Amino acid sequence: MKVKLEVDCTPAEARSFLGLPDVEALNKHIVDEMKSRIDAGVAMVAPEELMKSWMSLGGQATEQFRKLMTAAMAAGGANRPG
Repeated sequence: MKVKLEVDCTPAEARSFLGLPDVEALNKHIVDEMKSRIDAGVAMVAPEELMKSWMSLGGQATEQFRKLMTAAMAAGGANRPG
């Protein structure tokens, strides 16, 4: 025997009927918090912010950056065929 039951209701009505809590406000709060954390993380890797942090270290950061770029160029040249 097959029984087919179709219920047409909104998610809020289904939650109410099943006795489940309404978590819409909590979900909105969590999504908003995640958005603000993502925005803060993106701001930290913005080129202006990176330059500010490098410049605050003075010549030491500039020298380390130069060494990093020199090493990257040397490694790139070593991998070239020819």
